[in-house]
Amino acid sequence: MEPRDRALGEGAAADLSIERLRKTFGPVTAVDDVSLQVQHGEFVSLLGPSGCGKTTILRMIAGLLEPDSGQIVLAGEDITVRPVHRRNLGLVFQSYALFPHMSVFENVAFGLRRRPVSEAEVRRRVVAALDLVRLGAHGDRFPRQLSGGQQQRVALARAVVTQPRLLLLDEPLSNLDALLRDEMRVELKRLQEELRITTLFVTHDQAEALTLSDRIAVLSHGRLEQIGTPEQIYQSPATPFVAGFIGRSNLLPGVVVGNVEQGVRVRIGDGIELVAAARDPLRPGEAVQASIRHERIHLTGAPTPGVVNSFPGRIVFRAFAGPVTQYVVQLSGGIELQVETPSAAGRLERDANILVELAPEAAILMPAQGRTA
Repeated sequence: MEPRDRALGEGAAADLSIERLRKTFGPVTAVDDVSLQVQHGEFVSLLGPSGCGKTTILRMIAGLLEPDSGQIVLAGEDITVRPVHRRNLGLVFQSYALFPHMSVFENVAFGLRRRPVSEAEVRRRVVAALDLVRLGAHGDRFPRQLSGGQQQRVALARAVVTQPRLLLLDEPLSNLDALLRDEMRVELKRLQEELRITTLFVTHDQAEALTLSDRIAVLSHGRLEQIGTPEQIYQSPATPFVAGFIGRSNLLPGVVVGNVEQGVRVRIGDGIELVAAARDPLRPGEAVQASIRHERIHLTGAPTPGVVNSFPGRIVFRAFAGPVTQYVVQLSGGIELQVETPSAAGRLERDANILVELAPEAAILMPAQGRTA
């Protein structure tokens, strides 16, 4: 064990299991039959838009809300109705909730002083926690003397100093400006990996989830749409909602024509047929949606040998966005595709006639009504 681990202790971070969790508020179903497993030392994000149920799930795990039905198991123990103070969880919320009249040291020590811990042990663990978040020299300062990023680190130190079995983070970076958020993502992931603490992170920010997570659970209207690694969620969305919420995708309705060696042939609109990949077997005549990431589309002036999907189009919009340039390309039948290409690859002018090319695996097919993972 590294010296820093010896100072803080590894805690009793353990697996978390929630089974068929449900919560309603009057006629509104906030969480609808959600099940999820979080492995030891794993960083899992609950991702979705406002009102999707992610914070309600976190608050039920924390003991701040009681579920209508379902079970919450931590370290093999059923904690579904256990009081908050007996769950041994670390909590960090959107508002840092630091005590303004207390020093940084006393803020971090607050939870320890409510436990049967000697003063010498309190001091040792607080010093270790502040050192871990790189605020070892700031213990005698007050929250008002710190930047937003430093205050957030104090809140993290306070959450981990008690050696919790599970760390719960509810939109902890949303109050920071863009530059600080980027810095704190690195700090948060470093801290979580160093402590090897099981972590559940709530966010509506897909960049945060993709950057920080071992796995992501995508929620919509209280239901779990898909759970997987960031790569799986981004590259192989299971439902149209996931495809539209994660990254930037063109979602095109179509009908399956048949199967070919390279994939599934789909008719899009009136005049275009493309060959696409499919997660599951699809039947001719089945209604589908094709998800095509903006950056997976290639624009060229001459056909590329061996390319399966190639369609003539015209650029009707162009916008420079720093490292990428954004285009809207109109195909036959009025179909429009949004495209992003590296700006370094050169500039295409508006009204230019070009070819749109994409590999079959760049177009992911899903049933038109979606499918819950």
